[in-house]
Amino acid sequence: MIRSRARQWTIRVGRRARRARSAVAAPLRQLGRRLGQRAAVRLRLPGTPRVGPTRLARNGSVTIAYDVRGHGSPLVLIQGVGVGRWGWEPVADRLARRFQVITIDNRGIGASDTAPGHYSTRMMADDVLAVLDHAGIQQASLVGTSLGGMIAQELALAHPERVDKLVLVATIPGGLRSRPMPLSTTYLFAWAPFMASQAKLQQFVHATLGPETLRRRPKVARRLAARKLAHPQSQHAWRAQAEAGMLFNPLGRQRRITQPTLVVQGTADQVVDPGNAEVLADLVPDARLQRFDGAGHLLYWEQPKRFVRVVTDFLTDPGSAARVPATAARRAS
Repeated sequence: MIRSRARQWTIRVGRRARRARSAVAAPLRQLGRRLGQRAAVRLRLPGTPRVGPTRLARNGSVTIAYDVRGHGSPLVLIQGVGVGRWGWEPVADRLARRFQVITIDNRGIGASDTAPGHYSTRMMADDVLAVLDHAGIQQASLVGTSLGGMIAQELALAHPERVDKLVLVATIPGGLRSRPMPLSTTYLFAWAPFMASQAKLQQFVHATLGPETLRRRPKVARRLAARKLAHPQSQHAWRAQAEAGMLFNPLGRQRRITQPTLVVQGTADQVVDPGNAEVLADLVPDARLQRFDGAGHLLYWEQPKRFVRVVTDFLTDPGSAARVPATAARRAS
């Protein structure tokens, strides 16, 4: 009898706890969406093309969502772990004044499918290739940040004829050549599964921005937190994306990259050791390095105007025209 009553009491307490969590979580999600929508309105610039409707490409059984804005040479923007298309808001409209900008939700986030099982950077590069095919784009320049930079390297190695120029932002060369993640963020990744959602969100936002931005422009952190809150991601998808980045290892094949490459790195990055930028720039034959002093991992949120200017100057520089790979030249002849 006592056990039966205890079991009934446990069931009632559990139900009440679930109802309480739902009552708290729903308003928080609604608040995040409202703040995110307001941020998006503020970030839209006068005279820039409005983003088109979401398009859906397929890589096998996986649907990949993307959108297109602007006109000009195609430019694909590829995000990192836990960030969807919304992560390019500070710069996408500005870049669309000169380029046809394609922003992608990687598998496992946003409107793209969360495929079961493990992810890899090669698999995600094939997702980008599926987007190019679906959009009817034969060749594009790529801007990849963090995990997106690894995906961009994979695509340039596997399909060099489809890539014009590369911009690799806050990313790594992979394998033993990579400098380890700063210790504070390593601890954060280890403790994240045991942290409350609000504390985890705050800690990750603070880890991705430079200390100067956090101190002088706290609105950037609040806007970033609102956008992440408005676009939740499942734990499985986050782990799958993170594992794809940790297992990235091209074994130094970046020496075969023929595209002109710009490596961009914030000197106050707490997620990717800034020393990785020099290693990567030394590996790629035709690479130059651009540092953003005092900027963190999401440097294009901190210095969007400068980021757009640096990327635009590089992509439009006639002196950095892409060399046609020998294999591609043989195919064309």
